[in-house]
Amino acid sequence: QVQLVESGGGLVEPGGSLRLSCIASGFTFSSYAMRWYRQAPGKERELVAHISSVGGTTNYADSVKGRFTISRDNAKNTVYLQMNNLKPEDTAVYYCKAVRLGSWGQGTQVTVSS
Repeated sequence: QVQLVESGGGLVEPGGSLRLSCIASGFTFSSYAMRWYRQAPGKERELVAHISSVGGTTNYADSVKGRFTISRDNAKNTVYLQMNNLKPEDTAVYYCKAVRLGSWGQGTQVTVSS
């Protein structure tokens, strides 16, 4: 079955950086576009970044454009989210997901606070 395991979250001060990873299994990773979403307390889950199946196309939410970078390594079945210049409003649980597949991972908590 589809499994997605996110990691790399933590507590960081404003202006800091984190790199999230998501290891996928149970499907042909290289055939699927991947996305990162986040959900802050009391808010709906929102799309943060998208990457095509071979990594040639990326898209970002306006709120993270220029600060976050999505990438993937199809040989390792892994998608990454490099987050720089973090802000308190980036605090959320971050999830990865394969486009067109319904499964979600457990997420990884990112907290930006001084």
